[in-house]
Amino acid sequence: MFKKERLTLETQLRCALALASEVEEAAQIQTGVGFLDHMLTLFNFHSGLYFNVEAQGDTYVDDHHTVEDIGIVLGELIRELYRSLPSYQRYGSFYLPMDESLARVVLDLSGRPHLSFNANFSKEKVGSFDTELVEEFFNAVAMNARMTLHIDLLKTGNTHHEIEAIFKGFARALKIALQASDGGVPSSKGLIA
Repeated sequence: MFKKERLTLETQLRCALALASEVEEAAQIQTGVGFLDHMLTLFNFHSGLYFNVEAQGDTYVDDHHTVEDIGIVLGELIRELYRSLPSYQRYGSFYLPMDESLARVVLDLSGRPHLSFNANFSKEKVGSFDTELVEEFFNAVAMNARMTLHIDLLKTGNTHHEIEAIFKGFARALKIALQASDGGVPSSKGLIA
């Protein structure tokens, strides 16, 4: 299990990440941002990972610092996880339908950080959650996991469903990328930096 703390003047995070098969207890998600708690619970279920989060942040300002910092720490932990594996597929892609909404997520655990995020959400908020924070979250994950990540929202409708399709699609694509390969470094260069 990989653990990480991030303690700033804006947020205090304590997080852990492992393959769910290696952990007996259920992950606890307490971010202080209700909609993010829901999305991270779905992430755990669909990724086959155990991501435990205890967060306190300056949500009286807004949710930005908490959401972004959790993305930073999740990205760092994903990088530690895939670099520890004896082998992994490296690439993952998934189309995820959520009723009327459809997301495509494609990723490469390449050591090269990049985010291409193409999503025009139907509304600016889901409850009190600002939808612009979805891109901020995944940018933080991609940069700190050092992954190439393409997210495309192909069909829209209900904003909650749009974001849920993205989170579940990301989880499923990551699960594929983390699966064992035939062995060795999954690069013709013999190295993933």
